[in-house]
Amino acid sequence: MTPKLPVVSSREVIAALMKAGFIDAPKRGKGSHRAFCKDDGGRVRLVIVPERKEIPKGTILSILEQAGLTKDDIIELLK
Repeated sequence: MTPKLPVVSSREVIAALMKAGFIDAPKRGKGSHRAFCKDDGGRVRLVIVPERKEIPKGTILSILEQAGLTKDDIIELLK
């Protein structure tokens, strides 16, 4: 059984994405959002992260989908 997603801030999500090999895409972020990209075997993945103290669960799930990560992956990366 997959554990529940913890409540996380944008800083924690960004740190997890960096651990997973994503890099800052500075020309892509707008206003209160930051963009990260990663070459995933010939496919470039672009992930947009809102800068907030608490990111809603639905937004985290969307970030995971964009990044090609699972709930288990993000929980491990947050450690």
